[in-house]
Amino acid sequence: MNISKSKTASFLFVSIFSISMMEAKVKLPALVSDGMILQRNMPLKIWGSADAGEKVNVKFLNKTYTTSADKSGNWNIMLPELKAGGPYVMTINEITLKDILIGDVWVASGQSNMELPMRRLTPLYSDEIKNANNKNIRFFTVPQKYNFKTPQTELDGGKWQSTDPQTILDFSGVAFFFAKEINAEDKVPVGIIHTSLGGSPVQAWMDTNSLKKYPEYLDEAKKWQNDDLIKSTESGEQAASRAWYTELDQNDPGLAQHWEKADVDDSGWKTLKVPGSWEDQEGSFDGTVWLRKEINVPAGSSGKPAFLNLGRIKDADVTYINGVKVGNVTYEYPPRWYDIPAGVLKDGKNIITVRITNGSGKGQFIADKPYYLEVGGQKIDLTGDWKYKVGAKMSRVAPGQTFIRWKPTGLYNSMINPLTNYKVKGFLWYQGESNTGKPKEYGDLLTTMITDWRNKWNEQNAPFLIVQLANFMESKSQPIESNWAELRDQQRLVSQTVPNTGLAVTIDVGEWNDIHPLNKKAVGDRLAFQALKIADKKNIVADGPVYQSMKTEGNKIILSFKTGTDDLARVAELKGFAIKDSDGSWAWAKAKTEGKKVIVWNDAVKNPVAVRYDWADNPDGNLKNTAGLPASPFTTEKN
Repeated sequence: MNISKSKTASFLFVSIFSISMMEAKVKLPALVSDGMILQRNMPLKIWGSADAGEKVNVKFLNKTYTTSADKSGNWNIMLPELKAGGPYVMTINEITLKDILIGDVWVASGQSNMELPMRRLTPLYSDEIKNANNKNIRFFTVPQKYNFKTPQTELDGGKWQSTDPQTILDFSGVAFFFAKEINAEDKVPVGIIHTSLGGSPVQAWMDTNSLKKYPEYLDEAKKWQNDDLIKSTESGEQAASRAWYTELDQNDPGLAQHWEKADVDDSGWKTLKVPGSWEDQEGSFDGTVWLRKEINVPAGSSGKPAFLNLGRIKDADVTYINGVKVGNVTYEYPPRWYDIPAGVLKDGKNIITVRITNGSGKGQFIADKPYYLEVGGQKIDLTGDWKYKVGAKMSRVAPGQTFIRWKPTGLYNSMINPLTNYKVKGFLWYQGESNTGKPKEYGDLLTTMITDWRNKWNEQNAPFLIVQLANFMESKSQPIESNWAELRDQQRLVSQTVPNTGLAVTIDVGEWNDIHPLNKKAVGDRLAFQALKIADKKNIVADGPVYQSMKTEGNKIILSFKTGTDDLARVAELKGFAIKDSDGSWAWAKAKTEGKKVIVWNDAVKNPVAVRYDWADNPDGNLKNTAGLPASPFTTEKN
């Protein structure tokens, strides 16, 4: 062995390693990275960590800013206000950040309707996705984590991505359409920091101090600071779930006998009309059921790919065509959209088989959803008669789950606090479904959260734009109380009492049978209208008719609306109004527009005292203005 060469190699290795260590002294947060969009017209903080006392030079737009890391290794510098533009390059010591834009940055947060990605909206927006190519619209998706012990200062990952046909699939649909509208209107880059989690209540997004009026939430948060409790709860529930599904599979003869095969003898199976529920015939049970449908496809289909749309199913499904598995979904909410590779279909007769597992509630194919197979541009209707056979009936429902990630403060600590150094224009908020169990407290919680977020970002006037809950569930024949209506009214009142807030009303774009309606473009557009209104953009009508006041004349109540929103659209028959008699009872009411007023009455109600509009889970009101924007549900009762 050549000792001289060995020493030289060792010296070079040590030298290279030493240099790399020097270059690695400065560390940056995930948000400060390639492709970031910085907020225009505001002083900007750039921050990170380094060795204590390490000198840090930030070079940007032909200027150099210098600081040193403190004793804890933290450093930050402030950039002056900058105009929209780019792309630019920034160097921080030996680190080079490329493709930086300056524009408007928004934080988009909430639960599943904000989280819902563009890939779930493909049937409505396939052309939008296919043609997506805009480097001036960028997303940073925050990793979904929780932490009950302390507010984190940094994220565990994430990166900035510009819009193209592939990346857009994972972008929030609501936030994308908002960004697209703002980008088109203002002609500046738009960055979205997306931080959402399905099922989360508002208190999960609030810090400890904000919840001091709610000791039950603080006690819950403190409880889950115990790592051993989290571990034991999760492991226990997972074991119980595995045991339930193992027993289910062992008791299901369809698995052992391969009922998914095309040649299974189903002559003795019963018949079910799809959409519908086998429980209407079998009685209520939790377990599995197998369904089969024979279809005929045109000649030449065997060499073509196809698309299977099985609407929505409660709960989980595994779907086969001619014995070949083509897809599965493990819970009730996602649509069943399955791409069928070429060669799976055969010319002529084909068998579709679905094994459904239902762990609680009524198992069913959801009504008013599309059910079809599309091949070669032709759609084959799959509604109507299917054959079915029960696989296994369980003696108990599937074990429940403690959704620890939804507990108070956990998402604030891990998914909001690490963002607060990054300057933003404002906030988009689509949340509330998970708080409908206790709607009356929602207005106070949301108001408190808005104030706290603005304080944390040190932007007390930052726009905060709220999506009101859409219509959902079955319609009711009589006026009744509704938690969903109450929560919508809390959202309405917050938007009218907290400065620089806006309300995107979506009472006309929901789906009665789906808590995740697909028309996210209308939601994003209406949020954008609110942002533009707050920015004093002229000629922007952002609101439908906004209820302002009432007066009683005889047996009629006359409603007035906020100036600028009260150019009421004329319809043959106004719907959605209920009127309250002096005895406290509610009845449906007739209504008509008269100029910029709405007159409400019921001939049987002689002493009316209040009016409600669209006060239901899934109302049918049609009050709009000439801009085509719907009125928010409201009550004239004083809160």
